[in-house]
Amino acid sequence: MRNRNLIIGTVLVTIGGGMGAGAALAYDGTNCSEPGVCWEPKPGYPDKIEGSKYDPKHSDSELNKQQESIQGMEKRNAMRVEHFKKTGEWVNDTDELELQQAMSEDEQS
Repeated sequence: MRNRNLIIGTVLVTIGGGMGAGAALAYDGTNCSEPGVCWEPKPGYPDKIEGSKYDPKHSDSELNKQQESIQGMEKRNAMRVEHFKKTGEWVNDTDELELQQAMSEDEQS
């Protein structure tokens, strides 16, 4: 009797899971304008973002942070390459390079 109830329970769970999966696969919620282009805005999302509540209104300092970071990276890389060309030794720590340059300037003075 126990085995029979276990088999019936397993069959019912399998059938229920199959029906749920079939319903989930039937509609994916998108209307594709062409294959692979299926994005559509949520209802109420404006056609024009600028001036709406979705406009992020970034400040200039926030927008320039990445550019400043890239310029700093390029400066550090130039220091590394210059040091490598002079000595043949690659140094990742640019603080160490700046210290070496300051010491060599003091010796020259």
